[in-house]
Amino acid sequence: MPTVSSEELAAAAGVNSAKLRKDFSYLGSYGTRGVGYDVEYLVYQISRELGLTQDWPVVIVGIGNLGAALANYGGFASRGFRVAALIDADPAMAGKPVAGIPVQHSDGLEKIIQDNGVSIGVIATPAGAAQQVCDRLVAAGVTSILNFAPTVLSVPDGVDVRKVDLSIELQILAFHEQRKAGEEAAASDGGVPAAAARSDSADQGPDGDMPAVMPA
Repeated sequence: MPTVSSEELAAAAGVNSAKLRKDFSYLGSYGTRGVGYDVEYLVYQISRELGLTQDWPVVIVGIGNLGAALANYGGFASRGFRVAALIDADPAMAGKPVAGIPVQHSDGLEKIIQDNGVSIGVIATPAGAAQQVCDRLVAAGVTSILNFAPTVLSVPDGVDVRKVDLSIELQILAFHEQRKAGEEAAASDGGVPAAAARSDSADQGPDGDMPAVMPA
């Protein structure tokens, strides 16, 4: 039976092993001294606390390129999420199978939500349609929304929204790339930060003795 020690887990997570053991104790998992934790049982306990041991029906609204890609994603089922329905406003999409699931027209959104007992909805529509879709989902009983539309949704209290903005993620990566480039430039310049070097040159005039533009 595979086991793992708290030291191994702590090293992988970058945390203190004593704190990790204390956190695991809240799950009812104490491990065995000198042996460690039963991996399979530990995974079950964590999954149970995260609500991943039950079946969560999910609807995806907006079956364009992104919605279709989400429908085809194989990782949902292994985490306890089942795509119960695919919904789109385009009449030409109705009945077409995507990932083996026929797309249904948005006219029946409320009935689809109720028939499948859905509490989690995924919005992959254009920005202009997202708020209206959100309002209909909430009115039908959906209380958790994963929003891929490039807009901020307004929801009442008791409804949770998670926004996935790919452009922001790319901006974060661009920031890290620029920072790494700056560090490399500083190293090649003998330890002078690239930003400081640019600042110094910007404050000097053509002869290097006065600012090119005087302060106001």
